[in-house]
Amino acid sequence: MTTIEKPVSTPGPAGGGPGYQEEILTGCDAVAQSLRLLDVDVLAGYPIRPYDAVMATVAKMIANGEMDAEFIIADSEHSQFEIGKHASLVGARSFIGSSGVGWMYGMEALVVTSSLRLPVVALVGNRALDDPGAFGVEHNDALMVRDTGWLLYWVETAQEALDMTLMAYRVAEDHRVMLPCALSMDGAFLTHSQHVVQVPGKAAVERFVPQYDLGDRRLHPDNPISVAPQFNEDWVMEARRQSDAAMRRVPGVIEEAAAEFKEVFGRGPEDPFVEAYMMQDAEYALVGMGTVGMVGKVAVDQMRAQGKKVGFLRVKWFRPFPASRLRSLLGGLKGIGVIDRDYSFGSNAWGGVLYTEVAAALYASGSRPVVVPFIAGLGGREVSVQNMVEIQGVVEQHIASQPAEVDCHWIGVREHVGKGGER
Repeated sequence: MTTIEKPVSTPGPAGGGPGYQEEILTGCDAVAQSLRLLDVDVLAGYPIRPYDAVMATVAKMIANGEMDAEFIIADSEHSQFEIGKHASLVGARSFIGSSGVGWMYGMEALVVTSSLRLPVVALVGNRALDDPGAFGVEHNDALMVRDTGWLLYWVETAQEALDMTLMAYRVAEDHRVMLPCALSMDGAFLTHSQHVVQVPGKAAVERFVPQYDLGDRRLHPDNPISVAPQFNEDWVMEARRQSDAAMRRVPGVIEEAAAEFKEVFGRGPEDPFVEAYMMQDAEYALVGMGTVGMVGKVAVDQMRAQGKKVGFLRVKWFRPFPASRLRSLLGGLKGIGVIDRDYSFGSNAWGGVLYTEVAAALYASGSRPVVVPFIAGLGGREVSVQNMVEIQGVVEQHIASQPAEVDCHWIGVREHVGKGGER
């Protein structure tokens, strides 16, 4: 963390708490600052880059007396996630995280955490899954929990990383929800890049995020309860339906929390679920998640200067998926290009996970646009403005040629040719 030579102290909102300081922080630093402000009780860590910078920053803050928390170094990611889960069970606000194959190694504990309805918050520093080995960003690691009951959010900036860590605990710990939340952050592009961030005061954070209270589910000698009983066919469906009911309540809780965030901190997004850029009169749209949004918006500016009515839509909350928002914003367009930084081999149109979700959401639209899937930026490869312009061109070609089937396009990939000419 690097502080500006003369930190700027700014007044808070009218009638609100203290102001904030502007600091230069990486995405990981920003999350660590939120954990300090939230008085997180237990952090379990097992280092794997690029998420591990959060734990390094937290360790420094604890050593310097800036933060009071139990920081437990685990012997593996699986143990790390078990520690976070059990800390939450006894009433401690806990934080975990990992990247790539580390996130995969703890999958058993991650699934149980959501099944037990424990509001643990995690950071996934998005990283490609081995093999072949790569430290660069892909979204498949975090997406592996999308069907297990975890809330999922993709951040774009370090400011959003700080704000959404606060929001994650506020939403996850709400008694109408009680589900874990994973914040996904593009490895290197955001985990280690520096931004100017407004860090709020502790009093404002305490107003926004109440103390963690597990209620009568807290494991304690004075409250003997059963944890993870064997249900089999007798009650499993009912338990799953309860989790489904909780997930269905999440959008309303997010809207309430977003309104309260603006009241307490004096800022916040217009729409907590998606970011719509230049969509008011758009005829086409590019759709993506994470830091690809920064590139997409620059590309949209260039194409607008050329007279093309193109907008960009960044999906922020992936679980719960904002299907109604997408239908209202995209339903009447001519064409849409969905950029996935992941892969789902053998899926619909051979596209990625985000494409499948967007296409399904728009199926119920009265006026369905042409939706074309794209895969780009795997393994940390940069997605450029020119790539975005190319994607828009392909979408326009699809509309002009009207092919019988839509096929996925891999952008910026080298075509390997073997000795015999086969590909």
